[in-house]
Amino acid sequence: MADLDNLEKELLAAIEAAGDERALDEVRVAALGKKGSVSEKMKTLGGMSPEERKVAGPALNSLKARVTEAVEARRKTLAETALEERLKSETIDVTLPVRPQAAGTIHPVTQVMEEVIAIFADMGFSVAEGPHIETDWYNFGALNIPPEHPARQDHDTFYLKEKADGSRMVLRTHTSPVQIRTMENVEPPIRIIAPGRTFRADSDMTHTPMFHQVEALVIDETTHMGHLKGTLEAFCKAFFEVDDIKMRFRPSHFPFTEPSMEVDIGCTWEGGELKIGQGDSWMEILGSGMVHPNVLRAGGYDPDRYQGYAFGMGIDRIAMLKYGIPDLRAFFEADLRWLRHYGFPAVAKPTLAEGLS
Repeated sequence: MADLDNLEKELLAAIEAAGDERALDEVRVAALGKKGSVSEKMKTLGGMSPEERKVAGPALNSLKARVTEAVEARRKTLAETALEERLKSETIDVTLPVRPQAAGTIHPVTQVMEEVIAIFADMGFSVAEGPHIETDWYNFGALNIPPEHPARQDHDTFYLKEKADGSRMVLRTHTSPVQIRTMENVEPPIRIIAPGRTFRADSDMTHTPMFHQVEALVIDETTHMGHLKGTLEAFCKAFFEVDDIKMRFRPSHFPFTEPSMEVDIGCTWEGGELKIGQGDSWMEILGSGMVHPNVLRAGGYDPDRYQGYAFGMGIDRIAMLKYGIPDLRAFFEADLRWLRHYGFPAVAKPTLAEGLS
């Protein structure tokens, strides 16, 4: 038994001296492998007498168990030590300057959407939303758009498959359906804007099949065109960040407003650069008007009691004007170079107090 005690001391010492898991595995194989020192001792049991085997068998099994336990304990210690060393070597000094690296940016459409919301929120408008897929009623009928209107044709509008009853859902062509949905569920007075995506079958430098609009709706018993003009003037000054702005209202026709007007703002081109609020040139930016009585009726309001105004503009278009973006199609091409050039820092939250851009 003395030789087993000496063998155990040697093996335990070798296990303790193993500096890494590879060395420890070599000690384990040398002791417990097929040709290991403990395994060789186990092979001698067959040549022993029954009396000798009764003594040597338990002793060898106990030795094997203690060696195995010592190996696992040492392996755990080595793993913990290695982890500590790794954590020490991989720590980051957070006081060091940030490494220069590519950063994500806010898309111009998102930025301008936030700018528009910030301006109108300051005027007391709330944000309303509606579905992208609409019924013919909400997208056309309730907005006083007659059946023969060109906007209802397939070459202008995206329709879904025809239902069993012959009706077809439509990808909304404007955010105006939100006006009807709001009137159906809210008692006057109303003061909302409805920003969102819209869809039309058109594509060139200034048109895309999917684009963004924002519409405004104000309904009460006393609102008039003077309020409409004042609202638009205040918006344009805040959005384009100018102290003064020239505006003109040109008579036009929209089925959902009466009277209807297109709004132009004064501008000039100097050295190929557009400047808003000065010069003798004009640029059309939006359509507006007093809400048509038929639209009020469709929303459940009495046109003899209530009146109001509405206007709508393309968010993509005013983004192009403000930030000098020449081609609308680039908005949706996901070109990282373009996004890094025209994008905004993620922390650039637009506020009127600190400046929109």
